[in-house]
Amino acid sequence: MSFSEKTKEIYQAQLNDIEAKGIFKQERLIHSSQAADIEVEFPEGSDLKTVINMCSNNYLGLSSHPDVVKAAHDGLDSRGYGMSSVRFICGTQDIHNELEHKVTEFLGTEDTILFPSCMDANTGVFEAILTEEDIMISDRLVHASIIDGIRLSPAQHDTFKHSNMDHLEKKLQLHVDKRLKVVITDGVFSMDGDTAKLDQMADLCEKYDAMLFVDDSHSSGFIGKTGRGTHEKCGVMGRVDIITTTFGKALGGASGGCVSGRREIVEMCRQKARPYLFSNTIAPVVVSGVLRVLDILSQSTERRDKLEKNTEYWRQGLTEAGFVLKEGDTPIVPVMLFNAKLAQDFSRDLYTEGIYAIGFFFPVVPNGQARIRTQISAGHEMHHLEKALAAFKKVGEKHDILGKTKQEIIAQYGL
Repeated sequence: MSFSEKTKEIYQAQLNDIEAKGIFKQERLIHSSQAADIEVEFPEGSDLKTVINMCSNNYLGLSSHPDVVKAAHDGLDSRGYGMSSVRFICGTQDIHNELEHKVTEFLGTEDTILFPSCMDANTGVFEAILTEEDIMISDRLVHASIIDGIRLSPAQHDTFKHSNMDHLEKKLQLHVDKRLKVVITDGVFSMDGDTAKLDQMADLCEKYDAMLFVDDSHSSGFIGKTGRGTHEKCGVMGRVDIITTTFGKALGGASGGCVSGRREIVEMCRQKARPYLFSNTIAPVVVSGVLRVLDILSQSTERRDKLEKNTEYWRQGLTEAGFVLKEGDTPIVPVMLFNAKLAQDFSRDLYTEGIYAIGFFFPVVPNGQARIRTQISAGHEMHHLEKALAAFKKVGEKHDILGKTKQEIIAQYGL
């Protein structure tokens, strides 16, 4: 056979090495809908266990909201299961057009184009709008999907130190002669939970005639006074040229994404973006669900406000317990452990206590930056957070890290 014994041994040796280092990833099988409480089978073949989910992107608790589920059912009945084609052939329904208009209105942009996912949006946009005469200048901590999109573009690429505006300005000065310049950042950085300095970035982009690109996947629906995103929080609505975001997190949690922004940018994506031209469009059931989500968010900020209060309680509780946290004010609250094996062991111990929270380590985060990334939801009630906090304290005491500094934890466990 073509898959020879030698080939098999090469891959098995790599897998064995990953497992020996304590960073082998194991998936938990969830036997329920996404919610604050979920039924999990882990390890595979074990009895089901009900645990509190502390690591989901279900920020607004809408993934299983009855109104959203009903809207998806209605969409399935009225528009079918799938489109079986790409947008420009026979893959566009009236509801796709309706969703693009609603997202444009919600984000305060000029136009929007749907993609199968935000990863597709990020991998498609730069290739569609830039040439080898142009320059992309990205924050060094941008999401992996943005990095993939940058690699696919013919444009030149440079980076600036994370959220360092002086360094960004130097790079803009360095590339002042380029035909087009685009500054690229996440809105909220998914691993650390900090927010980009969009107000300062917008000023620099206007000063040096550059476009501003923001991936707002971990912001849309709940960041900002009315949940429009980081551009609302930073007071720069109308000044961000390109926004990409997902419907797979706060906005229903299913799938799909978009590019929203300047009308000409959106039209260039419609004409040239390869993931748009060569992938099936979003399924009608998903479109129908997202439309209902946007209706819910337009009616009230109740869920966004509850999420903010939950986040304040959680961050304060972990801080007072003596954990090392990444600074921030978003629902992403990373508990820093620095050692990959410790992160794995900590996660397993939490699971024993009825708390579902995954350890993150290289290559998801840099070497020596292992963590438990907790994510708060409007679906969490106070009893969820109280139980989770008690479990974190118990496991923290077991591993003797409470009240210890980064340096002390590293000295104890290594990197």
